[in-house]
Amino acid sequence: MTLPLDVLKLADLLKAAAKAEILPRFRRLGGDDIRSKSEPSDLVTEADEAAERMIRREIDNVVPGALFVGEESVAADPSLLGKLADAELAVVVDPIDGTFNFASGIPAFGVMAAVVYKGETVAGIIYDPMGDDWVMAEKGAGAFLRRPDGEAIKLSVAAPQPLGEMIGMASAGYFFGHEREKVLANLAKVRLFASYRCAAHEYRTFAGGHVQFAIYNKLMPWDHLAGTLIGTEAGGYIRRLDGSAYLPHHVEGGLLLATDEESWKLLSREIFGQ
Repeated sequence: MTLPLDVLKLADLLKAAAKAEILPRFRRLGGDDIRSKSEPSDLVTEADEAAERMIRREIDNVVPGALFVGEESVAADPSLLGKLADAELAVVVDPIDGTFNFASGIPAFGVMAAVVYKGETVAGIIYDPMGDDWVMAEKGAGAFLRRPDGEAIKLSVAAPQPLGEMIGMASAGYFFGHEREKVLANLAKVRLFASYRCAAHEYRTFAGGHVQFAIYNKLMPWDHLAGTLIGTEAGGYIRRLDGSAYLPHHVEGGLLLATDEESWKLLSREIFGQ
């Protein structure tokens, strides 16, 4: 399909913001440069805000009139989130995904952007500032690892495995009460699970064929739109926990990523009892 903006230019913009505003502050943040939002581990830094301002300014120049939905913009104006469902064209940005890691000096964070056109995610980009490369996808065109020299490597999810041999990504941080206890107990059935505290790298790991599943319960569009498109274009089967499709305006319902539909059904049954 013909996209309403140049995805490679958007990818380069994410890199430019990382080089200008994020990497110079890595492991150099002062106490006044880090603040908590909804809870002590939900952080924002001067780097998040400066990078988002730069990305927004440049997107306004490239695609005037597009709705810009950034994590920090929504923190300042929550009404922006409600405009996503009806927007003709929107760019959804997470200036630093994995802010807790970034603020802690852990080199596992990313810059993410998704393009939403008429209510559908049509492009997704995840840039890794430390590795200086992108994973990206356009709807219907596959998912690729792109290096700075222009080399593009097609991505494909892992081969299916029996439940007891599955490796995946899961965090119980946004499951609560009995549901958390159930999910954690049932995850003992898989071979191994971990959390990077960074959806950007977890989606890269899934789309690159290194794990068989990922589980999320908190749905914010900047965390998941790019990654779910990339994972789907790499051949994965991704649905909300009730089996319904995940759409850009959804902010609840959880997500389960699997290598194929049969693995998704198996995980759904064994982990969530559905």
